[in-house]
Amino acid sequence: MLFFGTYDARRYPRVRVLQEGFAALGDEVLECNVPLRLDTAARVKMLRRPWLVPLLAAKLASTWIRLIARSRRCRGVDLVVVGYMGHFDVHLARLLWPRTPVALDHLVSARDTALDRRVSSRWLVRVLDWLDRAAVHAAHFPCVDTAEHRERVCAAARGRAVVVPVGAPSDWFYPPVQHASERVRVVFFGSFTPLQGAPVIGEALRLLADDERFAFTIVGRGQDYEETRAVARAANVEWIDWVEPEYLPYLVACHDVCLGIFGTGPKALRVVPNKVFQGAAAGTAIVTSDTPPQRQELGNAAAYVPAGDASALAAELRKLAGDRDRLWELRVAAFGRANERFHPAAVIEALNARLSAPAVPAAAGSVAA
Repeated sequence: MLFFGTYDARRYPRVRVLQEGFAALGDEVLECNVPLRLDTAARVKMLRRPWLVPLLAAKLASTWIRLIARSRRCRGVDLVVVGYMGHFDVHLARLLWPRTPVALDHLVSARDTALDRRVSSRWLVRVLDWLDRAAVHAAHFPCVDTAEHRERVCAAARGRAVVVPVGAPSDWFYPPVQHASERVRVVFFGSFTPLQGAPVIGEALRLLADDERFAFTIVGRGQDYEETRAVARAANVEWIDWVEPEYLPYLVACHDVCLGIFGTGPKALRVVPNKVFQGAAAGTAIVTSDTPPQRQELGNAAAYVPAGDASALAAELRKLAGDRDRLWELRVAAFGRANERFHPAAVIEALNARLSAPAVPAAAGSVAA
């Protein structure tokens, strides 16, 4: 199995989940990777400012030259997996391995991301929609994270699409332990995109500002950070701008509760965020918005509140602080769910089953395999 592209596995652990999953099944995992070093926010910013697009093209061309050189050492593979944010990389993969099946980890729709980040330009949204469609058409196996996202794949490619949940890398798994602190320790980590609904969390923090039973840790910065912090006005919060990825699992595991997402936009209602998978693996109780995909993934192993409802979030946290047995039960249930379903080997079961099928589905412009 060859993992290919400009993804950044350190910043976005999804690629590691897939790599660990295939390795756990006994497959040899190879890598041909040159990170582009542009996160989603930077890419959206460039697309909002057309005069910066040549810079994106130049950076992409530079990484592709190095990828092409490295690809010469990666022949004779059974599958090429194009990593996260591979809208352009998938086309290069098809050119370099024309007779090899290609899977695209289509975890992010460029169009949906732009709309979630409040991009208002209609022409830009149309261009990004075209990029999504072209990328999905080019892949033999477009991989999406929820059934809701699979239904949004264009009809011509929907039959090839495979639901591969986000999951959590193996270093996130910490069995829950009782903490010595009398306070309920609550953590949120993220990039403060509208999907995450961070201002809702900020309002809940304000409502709980005088409740000494809590200690909150908020990790990250991003689009809604300033609004969230202004709304919170709480003294019982530690704000941390950045935690190195290798230290984040342990930091989360030192808490009792991990907050999920609370946004009300269309995209927020279709996703199960990585922090939910990772928080469950780290042995914390999950409190997140009550949406069909999250209930489907977590079942009874989480506490749910209406999306966008800060009062309900604050009330749920108060209930957990007043019922430590219930809090412990949720932590144990979340870890049990993660241990059963969120490990890398479990996450790739559906994709592995499709790969074992007798025939590889034809992608647009593909050479018959």
